[in-house]
Amino acid sequence: MATAARTFTRALPRASSSLRYSSRSPVAKQFFQNARRGYATESSSSTSSSTKYVWAAGAGFVAFAGGYLLSNYNTEQPHKVENPSILKQIPEIHLKKGSGDQALGIFTPSAEDYQKVYNAIAKQLWEKDDYDDGSYGPVLLRLAWHASGTYDAETKTGGSNGATMRFAPEGDHGANAGLRHARDFLEPVKNAFPWISYSDLWTLGGVCAVQEMQGPSIPWRPGRQDRDEAFCTPDGRLPDASKSHDHIRAIFGRMGFNDQEMVALSGAHALGRCHTDRSGFDGPWTFSPTVMTNDYYKLLMEEKWGWRSWGGPKQYQDVKSKSLMMLPTDMALIEDNKFRESVQKYADSNEKFFEDFSNVVMKLFELGVPFKSEEGDRLKLKTFDEQGLGQ
Repeated sequence: MATAARTFTRALPRASSSLRYSSRSPVAKQFFQNARRGYATESSSSTSSSTKYVWAAGAGFVAFAGGYLLSNYNTEQPHKVENPSILKQIPEIHLKKGSGDQALGIFTPSAEDYQKVYNAIAKQLWEKDDYDDGSYGPVLLRLAWHASGTYDAETKTGGSNGATMRFAPEGDHGANAGLRHARDFLEPVKNAFPWISYSDLWTLGGVCAVQEMQGPSIPWRPGRQDRDEAFCTPDGRLPDASKSHDHIRAIFGRMGFNDQEMVALSGAHALGRCHTDRSGFDGPWTFSPTVMTNDYYKLLMEEKWGWRSWGGPKQYQDVKSKSLMMLPTDMALIEDNKFRESVQKYADSNEKFFEDFSNVVMKLFELGVPFKSEEGDRLKLKTFDEQGLGQ
């Protein structure tokens, strides 16, 4: 069933992946739910089972990496990556040990090396489909988003540089509940490619997740360095889903985003779902939580929403199917006139949404990073399908 689900999702054209309730038959709805494990109500795997998975997946990655660190890094170039001039700007990385316990000395990663890391993440996304609605993609994007969204433009602190969520002060923040699943998912990749920083790995994981879930291409560049727990950011820098438009502007404005960018970033809610054991909220935003589309905006504009009657925090549900949810911060986007203009624009055009989402996510992932490379040196990493590997 898992293989069939992946094939079905890949075959969905973006133009027709909008599965709005008004044109949705019960049979089609049930088929999609079964195909992608949609609307699962069971809790996610426990930490113990997640830890077991890390150990098991580590062995699998040894086979996938194929002695990666034992070989000459420049002997294999199966795909060309755009903007190879960035290699002049990538700092040398000092490795003491390789995967075969040999001394490696100084290693300067190439664009092809970063493509290999991307491929390792993508391969695992394809093979490990027993999470939520059939993909770890949404939680990988959430990890990259939350690692980056702590940036403060005034103090120049926070952001993706540092990967300080590895440490308890930040990892235990309420907004980061459940992100250990994403960090554990990426640990075998880190073990296979020990030269990449966690900071680069997490943001690259976010790029990979978006692209492999049929979202837009997101330019990305390396150069983030890991930091210790002294650099952990204070709690409260990430959005509180129970708040209104003023809170959205305060949180995103602190990072340097304008109203249009705030709405575009909110489009990440096209993917994934909320969990009662994490945020307290419950349910998916769209009927296709593992395929990126502009349905989030269409549903906001076209469906009727009412308060859900339940024992959890205040959240909205769609009146017709009662199977979708919106958070107070989601509804704030259509209650505020300036936000609503951008919501309508993205509801009308998936192409425009993809264009703006790509730009704003690239900006988010780079906030506060002291890059040595130029903006024009960003890499455009290829998806599994573009390489002919996703068949």
